Amino acid sequence: MTTHCCEAMNSRVDVPCDRHADPFACPDTLVAFNAAFQEYGLIIHDGGTSSVTIGFCPWCGRRLPESQRDRWFDELERRGIDPGQDEVPPEFRDERWLASLPQE
Repeated sequence: MTTHCCEAMNSRVDVPCDRHADPFACPDTLVAFNAAFQEYGLIIHDGGTSSVTIGFCPWCGRRLPESQRDRWFDELERRGIDPGQDEVPPEFRDERWLASLPQE
C-alpha cells in the first residue's frame, strides 16, 4: 500500500465505501491514484473513469511524484509486451515494476 504525501491525501485516496466497489462510482471519492503510473487525479463523476491529473496535493501543497506513464509503456515495449494485445504481468499493475528497474 502506498503512503501518500499527507494524512489528508491518505484519507481521500483510500476512501472506504460499503456501497460502491468502484471508486469512480462513489461520490465521496475525490482523488484517484494509479499506482502503476504514480499519478494522482481529481475524479470527474460523470459515470465514467475520467480524472484530471494533478501535480500538487490539494491539502498540503507538496509536489506529487512525477508520472511514470511513459516509462511504464517504454519498459513493456522493451520486454516485447503490447499492453493493448498482450497480458500485462501482475507486477506492472502497481508500483512493483518500478522496484525491479535499475536505479537512474
